[in-house]
Amino acid sequence: MMHTTVGWHVEMEFREDDQRTQAVALVRLPDGTEVRAHGHASRHRTDANQPRVGEEIAGARALNELAMRLLTKAHEEIDQASGRTSHPIHV
Repeated sequence: MMHTTVGWHVEMEFREDDQRTQAVALVRLPDGTEVRAHGHASRHRTDANQPRVGEEIAGARALNELAMRLLTKAHEEIDQASGRTSHPIHV
């Protein structure tokens, strides 16, 4: 049986105007480090103004970048602990 020993909370913030949405994703790790990533979305001038759609796109892009930063961090920690260069971690 698995037990939860740690939990992560990801914070998302958005800034928007009529044409653009910017997102910032932040996770604070148990070791005290923070990993932050950004995403954006642009509305085409002929598209309807749907702020939620811009948030979803910008948020997804920020979360994707956050995932890649976490994979890179983990990969670097594996290399440091093992003293060798390991194979890259791919999604």
